[in-house]
Amino acid sequence: MSSLNMNIKRHFSLGRWVLGPLMFWACMGFVSANDLPKGTDKDKSFAQAAATVHKAKPISTAIAADPLESFNRSMFTFNDALDRNVLRPVAGAYEQVTPSFFRKGVSNFFGNLGDAWSTVNSALQLKPKHTVENLMRVLVNSTFGILGVMDVATEVGIERHTEDFGQTLGYWGVGAGPYVVLPVLGPSTMRDTAALAVDFKGDWVTMQDDVAFRNSAYVLRGVNQRAKLLKAGNMLEEAALDKYTFVRDAYLQRRQNLVLDGELPDTPDDDPSNDSGHDPGNNQVKSAQ
Repeated sequence: MSSLNMNIKRHFSLGRWVLGPLMFWACMGFVSANDLPKGTDKDKSFAQAAATVHKAKPISTAIAADPLESFNRSMFTFNDALDRNVLRPVAGAYEQVTPSFFRKGVSNFFGNLGDAWSTVNSALQLKPKHTVENLMRVLVNSTFGILGVMDVATEVGIERHTEDFGQTLGYWGVGAGPYVVLPVLGPSTMRDTAALAVDFKGDWVTMQDDVAFRNSAYVLRGVNQRAKLLKAGNMLEEAALDKYTFVRDAYLQRRQNLVLDGELPDTPDDDPSNDSGHDPGNNQVKSAQ
């Protein structure tokens, strides 16, 4: 493992370590892996969210899941200003000065690391098929894909199943709880907020002892992710009358879909604050939202 880390570090461009904490927390807040699945077309996913965000439930149920709306709107305004004045300009400059193949390689590399954590959570959710496929992705891309820089697994048809610990808690029946906008970190729920500590510990980048390397990896991942969402951000600016409501509803719908693997339940109880996964007792989908 140490030799693998050294090989990666020799080929990894290091930035100044003092930029790491700021850019990591800022970028990860606006480009959370919880919002959109890794390895998907971000513009397409955003458009799908825009088309379906109000279909599955009336707006009143989303409001019921948002008792902290006054606080949340304040945090949303702060985060939006940070994104507009810092993250978006940095991401735009990054997109202009880096070739597309470089950005694709960065996305693939960090996506491969994410697949490793998805493998763990797939196993915790007792999903053997997803576990095996995610593990195969890691093995194939780490070897034939040169440490994940090339996404060979997708080319040969091995599907990606994005999972995190928040989804794992949802699978085992933990409800989402109220919607909350975290300062800098962005949209979340009480359940997903509690799961952040575990996801953070399961992040390969967090495990690195070299501070300069670790923080440079945070910066590169965050800026690269934000750059992929530049077009989607422009769509949001143009389409949403109330950005806060749109982002909230899209986030809650997206998280519900991820927890339930797209198997939306047929139930009159459609409260987003109650979304949970499969009942381990009877292996049936519970009421979500």
